[in-house]
Amino acid sequence: MADTKNGFGGISAFALHILAMGLMLCDHLWATVVPLPLLGWLGRIAFPIFAYMLVEGYFHTRSLRRYALRLLLFALLSEIPFDLFYGGTVFYPFHQNVLWTLLLSLLCIYLIESTRRLGKRWLTALVVLAVALLGFLLGFLTMIDYYGYGVLTVLVFYLFRERKWTCLLGQILLLGYIHWEMMGGLSVPIRVFGTTVYLVQQGTALLALIPIWLYRGRQGPHNRWTRLIFYAFYPLHMLILFLLQLIS
Repeated sequence: MADTKNGFGGISAFALHILAMGLMLCDHLWATVVPLPLLGWLGRIAFPIFAYMLVEGYFHTRSLRRYALRLLLFALLSEIPFDLFYGGTVFYPFHQNVLWTLLLSLLCIYLIESTRRLGKRWLTALVVLAVALLGFLLGFLTMIDYYGYGVLTVLVFYLFRERKWTCLLGQILLLGYIHWEMMGGLSVPIRVFGTTVYLVQQGTALLALIPIWLYRGRQGPHNRWTRLIFYAFYPLHMLILFLLQLIS
């Protein structure tokens, strides 16, 4: 998507990254030193934004190889901070950080795109189904963050990437099913016109579609340093929160 030259330029990619980082920080603060439930609800919005930006990154990167290597490098660098943050130990093999989720999702997109270039729709459809199922299963087998649901979230943004109302509808329906029905989790009962309705915390992930659809392809500040900050923020903030837990 090209930059908007006239009228409302929308939210930039830079702003989306900052927003996602702030929401992720809210979630992790809630899980550690600030047990305020609102922070947890806000935190659910972060991952879909990261998932969407991964898809954008795939189509706009100058080198897919370097993009994948960056994800791999920071996934490795983030694992000990993640293990300390999540499991309280330097080695916690039962859950892996979210950069592995993004890296696996990137591989899934690459496999599908490689098939699409062959121009055979029936083959592409079969590969989409196979890759989605394989990515979903691998997400659980490798115990990456968001498990297979995270991979499916990325693939929804990949498959419904175009700026059409049908794609927005597809995102709402599929992400709603993934995050509200499949993932479920913490829910709060409320009364609406005499009927009890349960609000699912993970369902607030759908609110990510608001800033995502306000994005119009404008890059914003983008250079080696901003990219380094975006990647380094993930392990550094988890390490800081772990240390704060120790002294609190």
